[in-house]
Amino acid sequence: MAGIPFDQRDGEIWFDGKFIPWADAKVHVLTHGLHYASAVFEGERAYNGRIFKSAEHTERLHASAEVLGFEIPFSSEVINAAKEELLKRMNLVDAYLRPIAWRGSEMMGVSAQHNTIHLAIAAWEWPSYFKPEERLKGIRLDMAKYRRPDPATAPFKSKAAGLYMICTLSKHEAERKGYADALMLDWRGQVAEATGANVFFVRDGKIHTPKPDCFLNGITRRTVIGLAKARGFEVIERVIMPEELDGFEQCFLTGTAAEVTPVSEIGPHSFTVGEITKTLMLDYDALVRADPAGLKAAE
Repeated sequence: MAGIPFDQRDGEIWFDGKFIPWADAKVHVLTHGLHYASAVFEGERAYNGRIFKSAEHTERLHASAEVLGFEIPFSSEVINAAKEELLKRMNLVDAYLRPIAWRGSEMMGVSAQHNTIHLAIAAWEWPSYFKPEERLKGIRLDMAKYRRPDPATAPFKSKAAGLYMICTLSKHEAERKGYADALMLDWRGQVAEATGANVFFVRDGKIHTPKPDCFLNGITRRTVIGLAKARGFEVIERVIMPEELDGFEQCFLTGTAAEVTPVSEIGPHSFTVGEITKTLMLDYDALVRADPAGLKAAE
């Protein structure tokens, strides 16, 4: 289905408690979530028919909505069951799932306390986020113009739609220059993350990563830190300044879509796809594709 616009695909979408035809999953043009970004979402992956850390993603979805001041009118149990059933109805084994909750159309303006809260879940086949040939040799990152905002100015602990506007702008600019993605600094000028993934660096056998104090502490980020520690690698969460990039030997990104993706360049800085990066790529792949018994043991 690659290349087919998302509004023209076949299948079903879970929408406000019911499975409906894909083409019927519509919202009005005066939806508050469209105009004011009052929407929260999750990105999830299914491997071998099993959604990786489904419950944890649903917990974060509810927490994100709470940060934005609304309550999703479906329990975690209902949402998790809907995701599982959707995979079966769509006949998907390896897939991407997108739950999204948003404020509806009853009030149009900044204030919208009485708008209905909607929830939809879609699923589709999902290839590698980056081109496979690029991923294996390490992707190239631009330096983004936009920065992750001060926590006093944006609800960074919510996976909220509005926070991704500067990510889209930054990724588009990077792609126009021939890069795969961009590295974003924060409002202080410190290294933060890529446009949709967390970043890690390796030096002298130790792994360094920015403190998630103005961007999401990703589920994949936490998973990979656990895998690294299980291997005996030291993981240091700290302030990282852009002038330090020359001193790192390896770099990789983590995210539900990106999984563990090596980085070969960030602007003028070069990195090798070293053994620590390769090991964590393999460990993560083995974990997400493990059978439920093996996954429980690993956790």
